Amino acid sequence: MRGVPVLRARSPVAGLRRRSLGPFGVLAQSVATTAPAGAMAAVPLLVAADAGRDAPWSVAVAAVLVGLVVACIAVFARRMAAAGGLYSFTAKGLGAGGAFACAVSVVVGYGLLVAAALVGASWYARALVERAWADVAGDTTLIGVAVIVVLAGAIAACAVRGIRLAGRVMLVIEGFSIALILTVLVVLAVRSGGSGSAPPVPDSSGFGGVAAGVLPAVAAFIGFDSATALGVEARRPFATVPRAVSVTAVGAALLYLTATVVHLAAPGVLPALTVAGTLGGSGPIALGAWAPLLLDAGIIASFSACTLAALNTLVRVLFSLAREGVAPALLGRTHRRHQTPAAAVAVTVPVLAAAPVVGTLAGVPPQALLGGLLAVSAVGFLAAYLMVCLAAPRFLARIGELTRGVVVVAGVAVPALAAVVVVALVTATGPLLPVVVGALVLAGVVGWFGLRRARPEALAGMGVYDETTTADVHTGSAR
Repeated sequence: MRGVPVLRARSPVAGLRRRSLGPFGVLAQSVATTAPAGAMAAVPLLVAADAGRDAPWSVAVAAVLVGLVVACIAVFARRMAAAGGLYSFTAKGLGAGGAFACAVSVVVGYGLLVAAALVGASWYARALVERAWADVAGDTTLIGVAVIVVLAGAIAACAVRGIRLAGRVMLVIEGFSIALILTVLVVLAVRSGGSGSAPPVPDSSGFGGVAAGVLPAVAAFIGFDSATALGVEARRPFATVPRAVSVTAVGAALLYLTATVVHLAAPGVLPALTVAGTLGGSGPIALGAWAPLLLDAGIIASFSACTLAALNTLVRVLFSLAREGVAPALLGRTHRRHQTPAAAVAVTVPVLAAAPVVGTLAGVPPQALLGGLLAVSAVGFLAAYLMVCLAAPRFLARIGELTRGVVVVAGVAVPALAAVVVVALVTATGPLLPVVVGALVLAGVVGWFGLRRARPEALAGMGVYDETTTADVHTGSAR
């Protein structure tokens, strides 16, 4: 006869507000981090530059690849409720080494995504000011810095106040932004009738072009997994978290395909939506006075929601690492009233806001700053997705539930993701991206060996998740 499992008196992630977030709040987390509103305006242009008129195929292939990752994430999300998200999942399949590598990748991915979203909001805010008040004297550098500082303070306050408030804010903002950009897309496409003066989209460039277009298309999906860090706080996490991840991926794919088809039908529409197209004039389509201002406002809102969502995930990952003893214990402290990782918020926000502020004051073009941050962030995300896919079949084999379908999914996803990472590094413009990624890998290796020497027990214990406690059994509060 098997013994009765011994229940803990206290959950390893105690301090977070357990089982308080409904399905829409969980969904808002993944949707806002992905920021489809902003991606719709830029991704088709980037994909079409490589794939030409075959751009929809590149987006479709990227969507299928992301779907394979979703399937691997669901293997864990249906069985575990963890604040560490992807790295906690990876620990159950790849052990301490894989968990640490995934944790570093996730922290880099979400940390730089926060910084990049701050830059994006600042960039479009400057464009809005220049458009609305064309006679403003001087440049708008200080306005851009002010936007970064104010937005960083606002998202920090929302993150401390609680995920329920943040979820409502993000859902409203991102829903408004998506609806606004879709409306303007359709109106401008109908108005242009495909007869704008913009250069036509290049012809199909064959298999090589489709393959090259997959890279920017996959990058547009990054962050769809962020709901996995809300497993502790979500009601019915084994249902709501995998559902939020899959709905976000499917919804983003449909939006990107729609925007790509519009771009092919009316090539002048999307260039007119971008900052680059609008700062220099009215673009190839006569937009009128209302469209550019509304679009700038919508994309600023989308970047703001992305900043808050990415921060929410980042601080929960750091909270989990701190509870395991891998990160400083300070980061594991929560707000007494709001039950959020307030200490991690207080530490990370000033650091993540500093890079955009310094870069802006130094005169780095916002497009270069945004592109650089997003490129490194995307490599971090792709590496984390690769490790989760590698861990899924090993986890199921360990618990005796391995199926042929999961083996096939992981067998396709792992080499495909590895290929995307290699292509990203090889095709990077200049040596900066490979050098930065190499430096981060080296720092991770040094950190791993340092922890192995100083805290081997902490590494061995990576992957903590919310567990049923004695209080749950007595009160019936665990769901």
